[in-house]
Amino acid sequence: MPILDIRIVTAEPDIAPGLARRLADAVGRALGCAPGRAWVRIDLHDAARYAENDSPMEAGGLPVFATVLHADPPQGPARAAEALALATCIAEVLGRPADRVHLEYAPAGRGRIAFGGKLVE
Repeated sequence: MPILDIRIVTAEPDIAPGLARRLADAVGRALGCAPGRAWVRIDLHDAARYAENDSPMEAGGLPVFATVLHADPPQGPARAAEALALATCIAEVLGRPADRVHLEYAPAGRGRIAFGGKLVE
């Protein structure tokens, strides 16, 4: 079960209704997850509080950052394939270029995360 924390750099003050659902559905399809097994949390980051050195920022080129948590994250070529699939589906839902979607893989959640008080072991 992947959990994605998605931070969208935007000038918009709020998210469109249903955006979290659309992202979760797209992630679930991209990773072949059973219903209810791909979780997405969204945060907005004010574009006025983001910059890249010596680079003007335009609304269509604002980045998206996602942290991906798995109990046991994929490794090697499987991780590379998953990263491409996630960047592509997130970009599609948000209407942004895939090269502006940046992923960070969290350390394995097994032994570190609990659902309903039950540690994933």
